[in-house]
Amino acid sequence: MPSHTLILEIGIAVGLVAFVGLIANKLKFSVIPFFILIGMVLGQHAPQIGHIDLTFTESKPFIDFMGRLGVLFLLFYLGLEFSVGRLIKSGKSIVTGGTVYVLLNFVSGLLIGWMMDLPFKEMMVLCGIMTSSSTAIVAKVLTDLKRTANPETEVIMGMIMFDDLFIAMHISFLSGLILTGSSSFWTVAGTSLLALGFILTFLILGRKLVPAIDKLLQVKSSELFVLVIFALLFITAGFSETIHVAEAIGALMAGLVLADSQYIKKIEAMVLPYKDFFGAMFFFSFGLSIDILSLGGAVLWASIAALVTILGNLASGYFAARFSGMKNKTAFDIGFTLSARGEFSIIMANIGKAGGLLPVIQSFVVVYVLILSIVSPLLTKESRNLWTKLFGKDEIKPKTVKRLSDLESGQTL
Repeated sequence: MPSHTLILEIGIAVGLVAFVGLIANKLKFSVIPFFILIGMVLGQHAPQIGHIDLTFTESKPFIDFMGRLGVLFLLFYLGLEFSVGRLIKSGKSIVTGGTVYVLLNFVSGLLIGWMMDLPFKEMMVLCGIMTSSSTAIVAKVLTDLKRTANPETEVIMGMIMFDDLFIAMHISFLSGLILTGSSSFWTVAGTSLLALGFILTFLILGRKLVPAIDKLLQVKSSELFVLVIFALLFITAGFSETIHVAEAIGALMAGLVLADSQYIKKIEAMVLPYKDFFGAMFFFSFGLSIDILSLGGAVLWASIAALVTILGNLASGYFAARFSGMKNKTAFDIGFTLSARGEFSIIMANIGKAGGLLPVIQSFVVVYVLILSIVSPLLTKESRNLWTKLFGKDEIKPKTVKRLSDLESGQTL
């Protein structure tokens, strides 16, 4: 029987998320760590004030479901903005830089996993956690610092797109490895290939269905427009889950297909508020699931991993700057910006949780994401000053001024 305080608890939860979001906005900071922290503080050790249970015991299943919707809308919106054509047009430099970025971060995950003596499944999840940059934080930082028009921003966003493409493939691999619950190599390989086949088939056939979908969307009623979009999203995500492919991949595929719709701008405008609201509840629900007293054992390893991530990303930023023909100092801009970790790292950890992996993964990702979601924006803001302090200002070669005598001697020759 639902509690008579259920709606009030939900209202308080949303109010608290909004409150810390306003604080983050006032401080001109990423909201993600604030959403996680308020959930952790209130999660399992909060007091009960009168009829109000700040551990949200009664409302937690509903909050968890809203968080689950948040994952779907985050991936769906990412699919709407993703374009393979844009990635190809971005040029060889971004593809090369993106490859170096993925390799360095994935190898860093292997290194940290080996040092922590993790089993293979946990190590693969850890590699995904350390490889997936936060698109949300990166976009916000670039906007807040007014760097969206800078030449290195195109490289950064191209590398983010390349990374997102890799993460989609890695999630499909983890689905076969973890969500099936099988340890057989052939079962895991078969499920992973099924996930890959689902992605390719859906992209090929789905795009051919875009004209038919556009006809369905030729309705003046905003109510019917929303219903058609949501039906496509939830059916695709739900179907992918039935074949042991993460529902997040299904949501991403639905977004990729609708990215070719002639109504793409209208779809994005309609989905954005849902993505923002349910995305915020996703981070809050994740915080609620974490016992703040259990994080001690993960602090050291997460801190080491965060440092390794920053150094690895600086290296990938250096290579990206070289491949793009930019100045070396842009390596700091690229590397520090890409170091942010957030939504996709948590999604990876949740896959591990759903598969019953070691709880240390959850503790690790909390500390790791909190460190980098706070430190990365600060380093990005100070990237130019840090470069100047370490390497000095770039020398400006004085322009050669020709004298009248030089011009006259040139004419006589």
